[in-house]
Amino acid sequence: MRFLLVCLLTCFVTRLQSQILSPRDQSRVIDEILAERLDNLLPTLMDRTGFDMWVVISREYNEDPVLKTMLPSTWLSARRTTMLVFYRDAAKKSIEKLAIARYNVGESIKASWDMQKFPDQWDALADIVKSRNPRKIGINTSLHFGHADGLDHTHYEMLLKKLPKELQGRMVSAEPLAVAWLETRSEREIQIYPQLVDITHAIIEEGFSERVVTPGITTTDDLVWWFRKKIRDLGLDTWFHPSVSVQRNDPENFEHLRSFSNRPKDDLIRPGDLLHVDIGITYLRLNTDIQQHAYVRKPGENALPEGIRKAMINGNRLQDILTSQYKPGRNGNQILAAALEQAKREGIVPSIYTHPLGLHGHAAGPTIGMWDMQGGVPGSGDYPLYPNTAYSIELNASTEIPEWKKSIRIMLEEDGYYDEKGFRYISGRQKEIYLIPRMQVNNQ
Repeated sequence: MRFLLVCLLTCFVTRLQSQILSPRDQSRVIDEILAERLDNLLPTLMDRTGFDMWVVISREYNEDPVLKTMLPSTWLSARRTTMLVFYRDAAKKSIEKLAIARYNVGESIKASWDMQKFPDQWDALADIVKSRNPRKIGINTSLHFGHADGLDHTHYEMLLKKLPKELQGRMVSAEPLAVAWLETRSEREIQIYPQLVDITHAIIEEGFSERVVTPGITTTDDLVWWFRKKIRDLGLDTWFHPSVSVQRNDPENFEHLRSFSNRPKDDLIRPGDLLHVDIGITYLRLNTDIQQHAYVRKPGENALPEGIRKAMINGNRLQDILTSQYKPGRNGNQILAAALEQAKREGIVPSIYTHPLGLHGHAAGPTIGMWDMQGGVPGSGDYPLYPNTAYSIELNASTEIPEWKKSIRIMLEEDGYYDEKGFRYISGRQKEIYLIPRMQVNNQ
């Protein structure tokens, strides 16, 4: 049985690895998606948010988070001072994508700096703004979203210095547009997303198996670095260092600070342990963020202990309660409050800390709770739910385990998508806790 499991897992991961594009093909797909987003998505978002001009300025190695998502795949950073201007003429249904630069920024954003006429780059930028005479100029400043706050103070001061007072008065925070650009998934992106989630699930399934974990020998830190290496070996990146934690039949209660900052670095994995992993990958500029569980069977133990099984049911139910609150017109704080109220009515002890997902792991969009802010999150929690957006459904449900004489937390995180049809998981979710080692099939 062990040999069969090893073969199945190897074949599964090998198949996924064969589907991961070469760096050259990844570059091509990234640029194709970017062109589609700039040509088709950006005009719609500018109309929705009421901006007819968006100015994005960034310096090499101090990149605006928005600008980094607009650079071609072969640009690993901005070049010198990179200035982009997007001008939307809604009446003509046209959009100009301009770079005040010596060269094009990819195929879609054309170089528009006449260096003979304007030796100073800032004068060239000011001329483009004045000649278009926009009604509303968006700049990347934001109180509530770091993703939308990428214009540094130096460049803000230069912009004020170069623009006439009339145009200065038209400059406003581009927060609604910047967040919309970052959170909205294109049709092609959401077609690609299931592969990312499948790969992440497959990595967890292999790591949470007897192929990797030997009780009494393997430590949580061994497993963390196995996940990190597996992601690297597949030719992928991770946007955060994985974590592995343990809950077991001991007097110590499990809580958030222990999970993150006070967790033993090199905890030896033992029979009877409930394992938890948090990992995410980056591929084609998109990110996953997933948490799942495994249980290490004791000798002679042929099934998951009943208390832990019921705890998992509570965790899945809390997911259902939360995602049922994804309704048009609601903001993150309203979704959070409604979900917590319903969960408590059903006797579940909930904690919800769900976030948008996409071009960043902790992405822009409506924050639906933080583990230490269950009463709502000012600012980002007040942002409304929009269709065509992705989320990490991140939460935990605390359940009393009689045989352990304490509560455990089932900490789940699965990636989903919201559109006009409602919420759905991108590629399923964990409903049964993995067993280590897996149960053998009796064919007799």
